[in-house]
Amino acid sequence: MPSSTSRNLAVLTSGGDAQGMNAAVRSVVRTALDHNLDVYAIYEGYAGMVAGGNYIRKMDWDSVGGILHRGGTMIGTARSEEFRTREGRQKAALNLVQHGIANLVVIGGDGSLTGANLFRQEWKEHLAELVAAGKISQELADQHPNLFITGLVGSIDNDMFGTDMTIGADSALHRITEAIDAIASTAASHQRTFVVKVMGRNCGYLALMGALATGADWVLIPESPPDVDNWEQVLCQRLKAGREAGRRDSIVVLAEGARDRNGNYIGSTYVAEVLEKFLGEEVRVTVLGHVQRGGAPSAFDRNLGTLLGHAAVETILNSTPESEPQLIGMRGNRITHSPLMECVQQTHEVARLIAEHQYEQAMTLRGSSFKEAFQTLRTMLRALPHPPSPGQKRLRLAVLHAGSPAPGMNNAVRAAVRIGLDRGHIMIGVRRGFGGMIEGDLSEMDWMSVNGWAITGGAELGTDRHVPSGSDLYGIARAIENHKLDGLLIIGGFAGYEAAYRLLKERPNFPAFNIPMVCLPASINNNLPGSELSVGADTALNNIVEAVDKIKDTAVALRRCFVVEVMGKRCGYLALMSGLATGAERVYLHEEGITLRDLMTDVENLNRGFSSGKRLGLMIRNEGANDVYTTDFICALLEEEGADLFDVRTSILGHLQEGGNPSPFDRIQATRLATRCIDYLIRQAENNSTDCAFIGLQGKEIKFHDLEDFPRMSDLANQRPKEQWWLQLRRIARVLSQPGPGHTLQPAQPPETS
Repeated sequence: MPSSTSRNLAVLTSGGDAQGMNAAVRSVVRTALDHNLDVYAIYEGYAGMVAGGNYIRKMDWDSVGGILHRGGTMIGTARSEEFRTREGRQKAALNLVQHGIANLVVIGGDGSLTGANLFRQEWKEHLAELVAAGKISQELADQHPNLFITGLVGSIDNDMFGTDMTIGADSALHRITEAIDAIASTAASHQRTFVVKVMGRNCGYLALMGALATGADWVLIPESPPDVDNWEQVLCQRLKAGREAGRRDSIVVLAEGARDRNGNYIGSTYVAEVLEKFLGEEVRVTVLGHVQRGGAPSAFDRNLGTLLGHAAVETILNSTPESEPQLIGMRGNRITHSPLMECVQQTHEVARLIAEHQYEQAMTLRGSSFKEAFQTLRTMLRALPHPPSPGQKRLRLAVLHAGSPAPGMNNAVRAAVRIGLDRGHIMIGVRRGFGGMIEGDLSEMDWMSVNGWAITGGAELGTDRHVPSGSDLYGIARAIENHKLDGLLIIGGFAGYEAAYRLLKERPNFPAFNIPMVCLPASINNNLPGSELSVGADTALNNIVEAVDKIKDTAVALRRCFVVEVMGKRCGYLALMSGLATGAERVYLHEEGITLRDLMTDVENLNRGFSSGKRLGLMIRNEGANDVYTTDFICALLEEEGADLFDVRTSILGHLQEGGNPSPFDRIQATRLATRCIDYLIRQAENNSTDCAFIGLQGKEIKFHDLEDFPRMSDLANQRPKEQWWLQLRRIARVLSQPGPGHTLQPAQPPETS
């Protein structure tokens, strides 16, 4: 515990609201209660801290029930000019110390976090002056000698240094891609041009990633203005060339902070006027505005807020007076701690560099993945590829799917084809996986053959789950020889990896297999070695969360417990992460197993909860959790033992988890991985190497692994990796889902304004 006698902690949200803030508040409250702290919520941000009274309210376990799926912030946020003054901050100090609060978790942007740090620095002076004025006793001041603060970044712009993602950014990107997907369909119907303006005053993240995810034709961001003075002419020529190549629509994505090389802001109306004049057609402008902040948070933002909130409390508990305030962020899939003010200063530095037209330095500070995405986008939005260089050896590279379909597969093929063509090579599409390859269903793909694939689910090339063996191997070898293939990209799941490994092992018998091959992880099960996240898993997770949200609505009305079965085979990733994102009180995983003792404990907890006023129960079961204790068995057991206290229903979500348009993350991840894979194949083929690999995201880095290591890194019997990073989150899920006393799942109501 910090060097203070206070066992009280407060949480507030400040600045602009962001989806996922409620998940963070819930996590802070429940984690603190689990540590036997008294927890307060400060309503309406710093304004509520200055006002005091009913704006500072004690929370219990049920105060934050039922808020995970809500957008915005249930404890409110407001700008406070009074807190900007020293007098206002002293009022806030008085209100906190009177409630015994000396530990504060602040969820907001850089301005909110800067204000919190200033407040912390002044804390001792405020208390001394309050004692001198007779407003508090010396004894009370001595009990709270230090203010301990921890910051979480809630900002849809994703503009804070020190974390890969800020709370709310992923949800905002969902809103943007959904809007542009809808706009693209009507634009194509009428052969129209649209200019879409998104948020991002000093950060082009939403515009850049929104354009990459939706296949837009042009993007304008603050960090990288057009590199020529006549950018208007270049833009118009590029869009016209795209139409001539066969595109029926043109989409320009514009960040609100976009500017030219001289620092002049570029407005959406101006861009539309330029395009209308040059193209001679009507151009429509869509300003998405605050719709980007609205709606339910994505699965990622719910889990991000949950994990950051838990870490914030743990950080405060381990603080000392000498500790520097920390910003809790995420790098890759790992929670990080960074000096708060260093992150704020670096964030301000990016804005300063942009204002001073030092765009290269600003882009560098955004990080390598931001810069890489921008370079990839510049290739993807070309009207046609660069022509091959004179005398260049043109490689023949094939791409196919293997395994079950996964959302994002089309994005991977689109990126692979366009990157390969732009590098001057010939891209071959294989239809229906290895089965189609055996039957000779291969054909050359051109630039426009993948047009429109950025937003579609499924797998346009088709796929199958058959792992080739016996005579299949001869047919594959013959296809490689007949089409003179120089490299093979396999996009798929465990079956694809097994197939690639079998081809590798059969090289002594089939010399045709001596070409470089690379596997790209695409499976909603997220069960592939060498990659912490597979393409398709994020979409499946969002599909599950959306379905469970609806299920919970019906359960609350009818005092009902649902047992929801999700996919994953014997990998529990979807079950655990959807349980974390929906607040499920029990998750059944194959990795942990199920015993009859476990089930009886669950029955007792449910009976106790419903007897105390609980209105819903939610259990999530991984489809392969146990061969004996099936979903139907668990449902029947709970129904029998629940008697008249509650009803029980089963919901097997099935293939809806695989369906729908891919999420922004899956689109972007597929594009990044496919770009790296094509570069790998080109590099191997040009160096006369026959090395084979599988690629994946580990931590923050994308890495290649030798295909020879596939069996060593895999639990082949259960078709999952031997190391699964997400299992370490099991403890957090248990803490936050345990039933509290008098479990009513009713959120606290905000105070009435005076």
